[in-house]
Amino acid sequence: MNDKHVATVGELIAALDRYDPTTPVRLATQPGHPIEHTLGQVVCTPDDAEGDGTPRTDPPVVWLGEGEQIGYLPGLARNALGWSQ
Repeated sequence: MNDKHVATVGELIAALDRYDPTTPVRLATQPGHPIEHTLGQVVCTPDDAEGDGTPRTDPPVVWLGEGEQIGYLPGLARNALGWSQ
């Protein structure tokens, strides 16, 4: 993991490990028009996908779904993400 990208489940767990587990988690999107969302479902393909008869040969990938839009991202969060102008 570098300072800007989390590429694996292990890196995500390591990035979150330093925070209190009761801390709310949000997804920040659209740096040019910053919005905050809750997280939606967490799934893994192909394991959580309904089978359509296609052989499961792709490697597994964990997906974090977008939940509800909360509103604009606070300035403090924009600064922390390096999205401030």
